[in-house]
Amino acid sequence: MDAYLSRIRKGVEALLILTLAGMVLLTFIDVIGRRLFGAPLYGAHDATEHLMAIMVFCGLPLLTAARGHLTVDLFDKWLLRPGWVWWHRLVSALVALVLLLIAYEFLNSAIEAGKIQEISQSLSIPRGGMYGFIAFTSLLSALAALLGCFAAPPSHPVTVQPHDAQERAK
Repeated sequence: MDAYLSRIRKGVEALLILTLAGMVLLTFIDVIGRRLFGAPLYGAHDATEHLMAIMVFCGLPLLTAARGHLTVDLFDKWLLRPGWVWWHRLVSALVALVLLLIAYEFLNSAIEAGKIQEISQSLSIPRGGMYGFIAFTSLLSALAALLGCFAAPPSHPVTVQPHDAQERAK
């Protein structure tokens, strides 16, 4: 099972790398075309918009599963004590609920976009599939956050300030 999940993760990471490289190349060609030739690349904005959505939402489940979201360690001195495990589980559950709400809203958007045949402005790319993809990856992220409720609470290495080290040496 771990080997299977590892292959999926590596495949997603490769997709993320290709997506980012595509965005960089697309932006480079667009800027060169605009600055040197006075002709921007047609549809660059639409393509970049879709590539950005793929990159962000494709990486979201990986980031959530690895607990790699931005955190502020201002209160870690208190919150990382064993008695605060309930707090970490509550936060994971709230994150899962928010991600479920995002998935639900994008699923509704995908259905509506399919009904009205919503397309992007210049390249006429149907939006329903992209909204469906975002709903799916948000659901995967919600499941990863929900699994975080049952995982061990996060632990960060305690950094010793120079003043504290001198006090302990006495």
